[in-house]
Amino acid sequence: MTDVSTRARDILDRLGAGDPFRPDGDLSSRSPIDGHEIGRLTSHTPEQVGEVVTRAQAAFEQWRTVPAPVRGQLVRELGELLREHKDDLGALVSIEAGKIVSEGLGEVQEMIDICDLAVGLSRQLHGLTIATERPGHRMMEQWHPLGVVAVISAFNFPVAVWSWNTALALVCGDAVVWKPSEKTPLTALACQALVAEAARRVGAPADISQVVIGERTVGEALVDDPRVPLVSATGSTRMGKEVAPRVAARLGRTLLELGGNNAAIVAPSADLDLAVRGIVFSAVGTAGQRCTSLRRVIAHHSVKDELVERLAKAYATLPIGSPLESSTLVGPLIDEQAFRAFGAAVSQARSDGGTLVTGGDQAVEASDATGGGHYVRPAIVDMPDQTDIVRAETFAPLLYVMGYETLDEAIALHNDVTQGLSSSIFTLDVREAETFVSAVGSDCGIANVNIGPSGAEIGGAFGGEKDTGGGRESGSDAWRSYMRRATNTVNYSTELPLAQGVEFV
Repeated sequence: MTDVSTRARDILDRLGAGDPFRPDGDLSSRSPIDGHEIGRLTSHTPEQVGEVVTRAQAAFEQWRTVPAPVRGQLVRELGELLREHKDDLGALVSIEAGKIVSEGLGEVQEMIDICDLAVGLSRQLHGLTIATERPGHRMMEQWHPLGVVAVISAFNFPVAVWSWNTALALVCGDAVVWKPSEKTPLTALACQALVAEAARRVGAPADISQVVIGERTVGEALVDDPRVPLVSATGSTRMGKEVAPRVAARLGRTLLELGGNNAAIVAPSADLDLAVRGIVFSAVGTAGQRCTSLRRVIAHHSVKDELVERLAKAYATLPIGSPLESSTLVGPLIDEQAFRAFGAAVSQARSDGGTLVTGGDQAVEASDATGGGHYVRPAIVDMPDQTDIVRAETFAPLLYVMGYETLDEAIALHNDVTQGLSSSIFTLDVREAETFVSAVGSDCGIANVNIGPSGAEIGGAFGGEKDTGGGRESGSDAWRSYMRRATNTVNYSTELPLAQGVEFV
């Protein structure tokens, strides 16, 4: 057993998840740090998923009668447990997803932040009072708990995305069934242990939050279950296009957070020092495996050469290695498939006329601690135009740079991809900034000025348009996705006037 797997097992024990491993388990849990197996887990069968939903439905029927501010106490307890165990859970994220130390801790901080938001929200689940044309009547809307919410999450944010959904769903009165990525099941089991402890402390139903482990068939069982009114799915566009029609066929709802192909426009007036820092973090953070990772830079011809030179110098200084080392800034890719996709994309970009500026060599010499992991040097490719490979999302630290002459040209290039998640512009020209965030600018769900596209805060609604799926999670009014709306008209008079002047005797 490697040091990494031993550490993972110790953390699981401290977080209350115990020993989930079985010698004859069908699901292998591996760390991308060294590629070695941590242990084997036993997947749920589709029949067992149905039993979990049955228990979740029973928990929901009890939980929906609890006043929302009281439901908020469960999330408050979860937030306190996350604060108490932040270091351990952050380390487990690093071990299982390959994130560097600060990003693992940052992901847990996101969980704490959404818990804080949800606790306050538990006293603000308000509707409207609406003017009515009928005298002696009052019209209003209320928001009621929805039911069992399925959360299907991806490996790259193995705990934060679950918390965005779960903290809101719990204060909204719902039950949650979570199907994590088969690449990151251990962090899910750890989170489930914490939420179970929080439920025990406040006397909430034990089955209000549950985890199901496995691959495709487990997710399909949740997607197809008519007792699950909302499926919140995070992953590839391909996955979303399979989930959406299956849920729609039974008239359920979906909340989809899918692919991104995010760009940054760098204008002639841009502060290049600021732009370089923003671009490097957004492009290589999480080894380019964020849905909000920067994939494309569209730089004005007057600054493009200098910008590329500065980026290449910055890339040359990036420490690559085990994410458990505090000095590391670029950790491993999640697996061999991601490793091969990176190499194939670099090769295709060069075939399309691109010039490799830096990086792109797939293999980075491994140490004893990282021997079986897949490490690459982040790449920058100067492209003559936006080819098909540039329009595709490659989940790796691969950055394409293109030039432009007019802002209209830059915005057209920016929007000429099927994805629409996050976007940014670096400019000191207020007209350019305002144009970019206007209706004729970025077509993405997130549009930033003088910061990169990566690193969203929980106070704003998170999500995107086009092939990104149209979903919104986290802040603003995203809570409404987890509730059902009822319009109520109350007649407190002795008359029965009809709307629109209709008379019926």
